[in-house]
Amino acid sequence: MASALVIGGTGFIGRHAVENLLGHDYDVTSVSRSAPAFPFTDPTAVEHVTGDRTDQSTLETLAAGRDPDVVVDCAAFFPQDVESAVEVFADVDAYVYVSSGGVYSRQEIPKREDDTPLHECSPEQATDETMASYGPRKAEGDRVARSAATRGVAAMSVRPCVLYGPRSMQSQSITPTDASPTWMDGMPVNQTLHDYWIERVDRFDRVVVPGDGTALWHRAYAADVADAIRTVAERGEPGEAYNVGDQRVCTLEDVIGLVADTLGTSVDVVHASRRELARVGLAPDDFILYHHPMTGYPHVLETCKIRSLGWGSTPAEDAMARTVTERIDHLRNRDETAPNRDAETRLLDAIAE
Repeated sequence: MASALVIGGTGFIGRHAVENLLGHDYDVTSVSRSAPAFPFTDPTAVEHVTGDRTDQSTLETLAAGRDPDVVVDCAAFFPQDVESAVEVFADVDAYVYVSSGGVYSRQEIPKREDDTPLHECSPEQATDETMASYGPRKAEGDRVARSAATRGVAAMSVRPCVLYGPRSMQSQSITPTDASPTWMDGMPVNQTLHDYWIERVDRFDRVVVPGDGTALWHRAYAADVADAIRTVAERGEPGEAYNVGDQRVCTLEDVIGLVADTLGTSVDVVHASRRELARVGLAPDDFILYHHPMTGYPHVLETCKIRSLGWGSTPAEDAMARTVTERIDHLRNRDETAPNRDAETRLLDAIAE
């Protein structure tokens, strides 16, 4: 039986990676700074080690004690993290660094692994802990992995776009005016994105959508990202990076429609121009999933490369149904109402006049 070590195995993508590897007959060890907040499907099948991956001696102990065939690194947020890992795990069959779709410096549609330039990363950015340097830090991690491959290390990268799916780390919603959401892979974490629209569709007959509803923000279903990680570990080429995202790139209005279909309801989408929104103190970028919050530009990744390895994504209808089904009870049982509805109500009333 092949063995796998998942660094950051109790996080959102890490948990999905652990479950996917278990489902494909791997002997799995998970390491993170804290014990799992929620049990794995089969807790007895997963060995969990509490440790800090930024302490190289922790990685060295894991390498010596577990001798893994595959290492999945879901918790490398600084270039030094990747540098330590490719040194300690230089002899594994595959080291897969979970990078980000936020590594690309040029805004184009789609962003391609081998053509679209990556962010540069200055020495100051390499150690900076703010989200302003997230893309550059992740990009530098990609370069570290590629460089390690030239030395014979089987290091590869996966670059997911915005994440969503069951078993989110987050239980709260963020409001459209929240300036500091929780981030992962260069984007606000999945359920903080989708909870907002799930609540809107569940609670109201009409929702405001900025523009014409065709805003594009490529998403990646978490279970599919986990499957991509394993696929790259088994079939990927050392030194290569692989974008990961849903085959269907949904518009904002598509997402709303998928939520409504799952809930067995319907909702009237009211399109509002920038001028109309300004009348009630709103702007298009205030709305979740309108555009990438750091660039204001559609975020779409090309995924032909990962598909050439035999990987495929879950149909958007199924992925959203599973996501909504997990979240809806929590959202309906909360004491608070859907956030920031007052301004939208004023706009809806004004448009109806």
